[in-house]
Amino acid sequence: MSHLSILPTVLRDETLLEAALRELRLPVLHGGSLPGFAGEAEPVLLQTELAGGLRIGWRRQGDGSLALVGDLQRLGRTQSPQQLIGRITRCYATLQALRCAAEPWATGDHPVSVQVSVQGPA
Repeated sequence: MSHLSILPTVLRDETLLEAALRELRLPVLHGGSLPGFAGEAEPVLLQTELAGGLRIGWRRQGDGSLALVGDLQRLGRTQSPQQLIGRITRCYATLQALRCAAEPWATGDHPVSVQVSVQGPA
């Protein structure tokens, strides 16, 4: 049986979170709920399915942040939850920085695109 953990995060923007998940090639499902212990279900705004059919999701907290919801103990059997959460958070932060970099130049008629190129040592 699943025991769902609810972890607060610094993530606030559902659209950026969705973009980060897609960037990491994780499927995105809107809404629904995650099955928990004894037939209970936890409603979520966004969820993704990981290897082995395990799903994690995010729900809105009272302060506006998005809390991670998932069976982290079960997740830990196949991959490091810390590494997965770190990858998602770093991708989210990168997309947020790119959005902020483009904002000063963007107008309604002329959207701005920012591209970043990373090269290894020469």
